[in-house]
Amino acid sequence: MKVLWCWRCQMEIPMLDEEEFAEAYRLYHNMFGPGKGKIEERAQPLLDFYEKLTGFEETNANAIMHHRISLYGPPCENCGKPYRTPKASFCAACGNKRLT
Repeated sequence: MKVLWCWRCQMEIPMLDEEEFAEAYRLYHNMFGPGKGKIEERAQPLLDFYEKLTGFEETNANAIMHHRISLYGPPCENCGKPYRTPKASFCAACGNKRLT
C-alpha cells in the first residue's frame, strides 16, 4: 500500500500493490456472482477489506478498482504527482514533459 494522488478522486488516496489488489479484485468479482441482497450489501466485504488494510473508509467499491499502484506512472520530476499512466509522456498536473 502506498499513498498517491488519484486523478479521478482528486486527492491523495491509499493505492494497492499487486498482492493487495488481487484480494480486492477477488472480493469485487464476488459482488457480481450469485447471491442475494442489494449490491451495497454485497460490496461490504470489499469496503471492509480496504478500510482494514489502508485505514481509509471508502464508500464506493468501484473506486477501489482504480486505486492500484501499477495503473499509475512514476512521480513527475517537477510537481511530484504521479503520471496518469506508466506510459504517459507528460504530466497532466503541471504539463512537464517526461524525461524518458
